[in-house]
Amino acid sequence: MFVDSHCHLNYKGLVEQQGDIIDRARAAGVATMLTISTREREWDEVVAIAEQHDDIWASIGIHPHEADEHAHVDTATLVARAAHPRVVGIGETGLDYYYDHSDRARQGESFRAHIAAARETGLPLIVHTRDAEDDTLAILRDERGKGAFPCLIHCFTASAAFADAALALGCYISISGIVTFKNARDLQETAARVPLDRLLIETDAPFLAPVPHRGKTGEPAFVADTARFLAGLRGMAVEELAEATTANFHALFTKVAGAQ
Repeated sequence: MFVDSHCHLNYKGLVEQQGDIIDRARAAGVATMLTISTREREWDEVVAIAEQHDDIWASIGIHPHEADEHAHVDTATLVARAAHPRVVGIGETGLDYYYDHSDRARQGESFRAHIAAARETGLPLIVHTRDAEDDTLAILRDERGKGAFPCLIHCFTASAAFADAALALGCYISISGIVTFKNARDLQETAARVPLDRLLIETDAPFLAPVPHRGKTGEPAFVADTARFLAGLRGMAVEELAEATTANFHALFTKVAGAQ
């Protein structure tokens, strides 16, 4: 059984056929899904989905692209909304310097507010980082000095050095369908050596459909394809990888384990 640790079930491409999407995921062996929010207006949407399904959970957060539009979302706001029993993570949050849709300083302020919420609630911080490795690590290290917080680097595409630094900080690393792409050699090398007890898998659906579905709308069922590819990279049975990544998800997202 697999866990899709990061999908967007309320997004266009999935929401129109949400019931069928969820049924196909279960049929593919996906036992748990975490549907992620990226802006405040999505919070009620993802929570409503999670309330309807025992195997689906939700996160509360502001994507770095949306930081400029959400200056009012502070730590207290995040903590209050994260009290809902179906909310098990803080994010996604972080830094994205590839598109720079929001001011970089504002992204950093939002990132720190989310970290403080993760520290206060004990819920995992779900980190998005793109073309911002140095600043992401600097903020994570600085905030670690203020107190521990659980952390997941989602949809990992960064350098091997960043992976080592994140692991040293105690973070988990989640691998998406990108690892199956032919041009993802560096990522494949990194994914092959992430410690098994820190590894998660995800789809980021409706984005990043893995081979052999590349070019299609991504959906949680496809996490099984990513798992099979990743297991092959690591020279292990897919059943073993599924068991390990599921155990890691529950070790990190303790609110899920506590509710079951």
